This record gives sequence, C-alpha cells and structure tokens, in this order.
Amino acid sequence: MQQLLHRFNWEVLYNPAHSPDLAPSNFLLRLHLKKYLVLQKFHDDEQVNNKVTMWLRAQVAEFYDIEIQKLIPRLNRCLDKGDNYAEK
Repeated sequence: MQQLLHRFNWEVLYNPAHSPDLAPSNFLLRLHLKKYLVLQKFHDDEQVNNKVTMWLRAQVAEFYDIEIQKLIPRLNRCLDKGDNYAEK
C-alpha cells in the first residue's frame, strides 16, 4: 500500500467514520469483481478466495488509481461539510 501511495503521490486523508458517500459498497472495485465472478461456481471458500486474490493481483496499478480517483469528489464533499456530512 505504501508503494502505491508513493508511486501515485497520494495523500492519506481523514475518512469520516460513517460517511454514506464513502461506504465500501460504493467503491467501484466491487462492481468489476462481481462482473468477473458472475456465473462461476465454487465448491468452498478457499476457491473463492483464490479466484478473488488472482483477479486482484492481475489488475494493473492504473485500474486501482482510476477507481480511487473517483472517490475524490465524494471525499471532498464530506470534508466540505465537516461533521455534517450525513443528509437529514
């Protein structure tokens, strides 16, 4: 992780604990992984873990950079709102 932070000159920012805009389910990596795994059948958890690990390792660094960059507007919106990031 530190290597990617250095390579892309990323800065680690404060992440509000319960921000609805930054929930892990909104991280688009999940969508790509779901498309990759669709229609595949597994007999046990180890097979799933191996397949997911293989897919994650096969992705080029730019793939992760693109997806993380998509989080920037969401993070900025949360930071601009301070502690009032949740809409009421």
